[in-house]
Amino acid sequence: MSVQSLFDLSGKVAVVTGGGNGIGRGCCEMLASAGASVVVGDKEAEEGEAVARAIRERGGKAVAVTCNVLEDRDLERLVARAAETFGTVNVLVNNAGGGGGGNENPFEIGADDFERVFRLNVFGAWKLCRLVAPYMAESGYGSIVNITSMSSVNRSPNMSAYASSKAALNHMAANLACDFGPMNIRINCVGPGATRTRALASVLTPEIEERMLARTPLRRLGEVEDIAGAVLYFAAPVSQWVSGQVLFVNGGGVQTLDG
Repeated sequence: MSVQSLFDLSGKVAVVTGGGNGIGRGCCEMLASAGASVVVGDKEAEEGEAVARAIRERGGKAVAVTCNVLEDRDLERLVARAAETFGTVNVLVNNAGGGGGGNENPFEIGADDFERVFRLNVFGAWKLCRLVAPYMAESGYGSIVNITSMSSVNRSPNMSAYASSKAALNHMAANLACDFGPMNIRINCVGPGATRTRALASVLTPEIEERMLARTPLRRLGEVEDIAGAVLYFAAPVSQWVSGQVLFVNGGGVQTLDG
């Protein structure tokens, strides 16, 4: 196979949750540039449509679907719209999530808050995996990519809900790889380090960034394209014998809010 064909997603259909901004938007644009038809799922309808429109203006194929991953009906509608519009689902990027930011003091958050983080980061992804698997199996091509986090292996204060949910997402993928492998479906995870997004900007200070860079051999924070490139690797044929893995994209270091 040529290098180009190894990264070619022409004729494939990709569904991305949280695709309206940040890493999710970068994934939508990257997958579209590789030839995929993209379904942009986001709870903010205007942001999702803006991404889909931008892809179409560049000659790609994309539609936006309003989707809150906490709502089962939205998850079902997201997958159904993908199948109705483009015929199937070949790639799923479970990117939507929430929590973290050093805001999870265990003596201040409640059990409901903890549960909500898991519903956002784990339950929705698990449900979508189940929904897309039949389409992937029937089409003969399936790749699921979970966006996890360096928090899944880091140790930081006030991050217990988010960090443990992302660790669960990693281990869920490793085990689902056993279930989905016989269906010719791969499932892997990309764990971003500190990446310049709107979410990071809300908590990043010059002092925190300086401490992060001191522990990052490549001496810069991540960009959305760094993460999207790793997602493309897992989505494309180049990784057709890779499943159940976690790839941390972190500049070779460790970035935490507490330094």
